[in-house]
Amino acid sequence: MYYIKKQLEISAAHSLQLSYESKCTNLHGHNWIISIYCKTKELNSNGMVIDFTHIKKCISDKLDHQNLNDIIPGNPTAENIAKWVCDQIECCYRVEVIESANNSAIYEKD
Repeated sequence: MYYIKKQLEISAAHSLQLSYESKCTNLHGHNWIISIYCKTKELNSNGMVIDFTHIKKCISDKLDHQNLNDIIPGNPTAENIAKWVCDQIECCYRVEVIESANNSAIYEKD
C-alpha cells in the first residue's frame, strides 16, 4: 500500500447554526490547516498515489478565501468540512481539519 499526505492552509469564514447560544453563530474566520491522507495499492501511470497539485486544485482552489456556508452542505463545522474534503478526492481515506491550535476534527472512512 502507498500513502501520501498533503497539508493545506485555508483562510475561510463560516457561521454555525447551533442549538445553543454561541458567538460562533456570527460570521467569523479561521486559518484552517487541512491534512489530507490518500492511499492506493497501485501507483498511477505517473508513479504517484495522486498528484499533490490535483489535491490543491480540488480543495484549496474551492475553499480558500470563501464563505464555507456557501460550499459545505449543512452546518460547516470542522467535522463536516473534514468529511466534505474527504469526499472530493477518490483515494482519500482520512482528513484532519484544525481550526485553531487547540481544536481539530478528524474524518476517516471505514
